[in-house]
Amino acid sequence: MRFRRSEFERIRAVCADADADEPLTAREILALLEESGEGFDSAHQVATVLGRRADTDEVEVIREQPYKYRFADGS
Repeated sequence: MRFRRSEFERIRAVCADADADEPLTAREILALLEESGEGFDSAHQVATVLGRRADTDEVEVIREQPYKYRFADGS
């Protein structure tokens, strides 16, 4: 049986591989996902997935315009 990673795990893995020094916008994360061949439809989808995880402290949402996202481990 093949294990399928969640949307959040896929986003987190691609961002970790990119090794970004700064928090990223949903649009910047979407561009990284597209470069990696991960299938996401929009920056809104990325923001929704990450926003849900902000409630669990796995993601910090930096409420600037536009919003930026940083993972709990600093990436």
